Amino acid sequence: MANLGPPSTQPLTGAALIADHVRRLPAKSGVYRMMDAHGAVLYVGKAKHLKNRVSNYTRIENQPNRIARMIVATAAMEFIITDTETEALLLEANLIKRLKPRYNILLRDDKSFPYIVLRNDHEAPQVLKHRGARSLKGDYFGPFASASAVNRTLDTLQKAFLLRTCSDPVYEGRTRPCMLHQIKRCSAPCTGEILPEDYADLVAQAKAFLAGRSNELGAALNQQMQEAAQVQDFERAADVRDRIRALAAVTAQQGVNPGSTDDADVIALHMDGGASCVRVFFYRAGQNWGDRAFFPRHDKTDSEGEVLGAFLAQFYENKRPPKTLVISHDLPEQELLGEALSVRAGRHVDIIRPQRGEKRELLRQAINNARDALGRRLAETSSRNVQLAGIAKVFKLDEPPKRIEVYDNSHISGTYAVGAMIVAGPDGYEKNQYRTFNIRSVDLTPGDDFAMMREVLTRRFSRLVKEKQKGMALVPDLVLVDGGAGQLKEAINVMKELGISQDEVKVAGIAKGVERDAGREQFFLPGQKPFRLEHRDPVLYYLQRLRDEAHRYAIGAHRRRRAKGARQNPLDGVPGVGPLRKKALLARFGSAKAVANAKLADLQNAQGVSKQMAKTIYDYFHDEI
Repeated sequence: MANLGPPSTQPLTGAALIADHVRRLPAKSGVYRMMDAHGAVLYVGKAKHLKNRVSNYTRIENQPNRIARMIVATAAMEFIITDTETEALLLEANLIKRLKPRYNILLRDDKSFPYIVLRNDHEAPQVLKHRGARSLKGDYFGPFASASAVNRTLDTLQKAFLLRTCSDPVYEGRTRPCMLHQIKRCSAPCTGEILPEDYADLVAQAKAFLAGRSNELGAALNQQMQEAAQVQDFERAADVRDRIRALAAVTAQQGVNPGSTDDADVIALHMDGGASCVRVFFYRAGQNWGDRAFFPRHDKTDSEGEVLGAFLAQFYENKRPPKTLVISHDLPEQELLGEALSVRAGRHVDIIRPQRGEKRELLRQAINNARDALGRRLAETSSRNVQLAGIAKVFKLDEPPKRIEVYDNSHISGTYAVGAMIVAGPDGYEKNQYRTFNIRSVDLTPGDDFAMMREVLTRRFSRLVKEKQKGMALVPDLVLVDGGAGQLKEAINVMKELGISQDEVKVAGIAKGVERDAGREQFFLPGQKPFRLEHRDPVLYYLQRLRDEAHRYAIGAHRRRRAKGARQNPLDGVPGVGPLRKKALLARFGSAKAVANAKLADLQNAQGVSKQMAKTIYDYFHDEI
């Protein structure tokens, strides 16, 4: 793979710049990036023949408005040559997910999916839930649509196969069976309650179940139950019966379970009103392992096939695709995408659009679910758009805000102080944009909310200024600070110091009502008297939810920090005080607080504490005070 850097700097932009690049482009496959004057990536595309593909952008005439705007904004381009078009497609998907260009179809909310792992690197394999990179050695089963689906299946595996879920250190440290063995959820291989070969048989049965061979497994277990009953080993027969019931419960919980679709993703798209929903159902081992809805960002002019094709390329960029993808629409480059996904999976991947049979019925159900999900989404968006339009009117914005940032602080008498930022917009809460700020100022007066807000906003908007210089900034249209005139004044001063004008970022304060009554909140704007909204105003309800979400997030961050601090001993920070010396000090004084208040002479009398160490301990606590 070769990287072709940009040519010598020229004062060209738009179509002229693109035409200048085309003269030097090779007739090879590759990926191209179009960037604006600030260096922000506008579009990432791939081509089998770069010269021919990029030349299409040299003429603005007869282009859709969206493409015309993109061409005009282009101030630089970069190219990467690949050996094949398949390699270009894979690279394009990777760059789109990483760079999130404005003019590409984007998959949003692409979180990692949970898997079940049956480890094979231990004498007594452990079964557990896993997310992220496949760093553990073992057999992976999934993906599951949600953590709850994994937990239900793990619960069944414990009941049916009695496999251990404890970590290796816990396993090694056991001297007697734990409670899970007592309630018949584990066979306790840790203390030898089961022979290694019998435990290995349970592991093999669990693999057979997760691999879809549940029918033959059920028949084998039924045969074992009958044999145990014939020799009047009723206790063993009852245990096997309970395992059969546990396996049967999985099928009942999972709803629709296809008879012949054992390893497939059923992917349905529904478009309406310029928006779309992609619903993905996961079928593994002949079982339904859940579904999830996605709402890609795209232009209204994009076709169903273009949206679905872009979704598939990005969705499987970091996931191993199953043997079969059942899709609702034909794709513009279906054969090429199938080849690229086969390369990623290391085996052949079929992309099909069935017209009859079981898979067609599964697809029909997925399409109906996508339609319902999009309907709910559009209803929520319509209501939210009305609320955002109301916010624009209340806070005198030129248009409904696309990004609202809300700030709040949380602490107890100044201890474990935390600032929090939440983000909301037309698509609801943008939780992947939430941030917390541990208050760092050492000279801050405990409980000084004004100074805390100043520190949080200074850190946030100092970074924003740096990001603007790189063309990567996410600039809010409206900043809401929890508090009254004092907090608003601090926010305005921070903006002025950083050179951010009120025309660029509008700042407002929201203070709790009289006697902290909801519905009597006061709102503050620079240079205006405080005002209230009508008690039944929908905009007021929306602002209350934003304020409450920021409050919830700040309190959660504070509690996590406080819990972490509670687990730490003040002696941990004293230089030269290790576990043995800490144990001696606690034995001598009874508590870390008593050590901190001890006199120098008393510290010198503690076992294992020299005069020099006693002076170090004394100075540490008294310097802190």
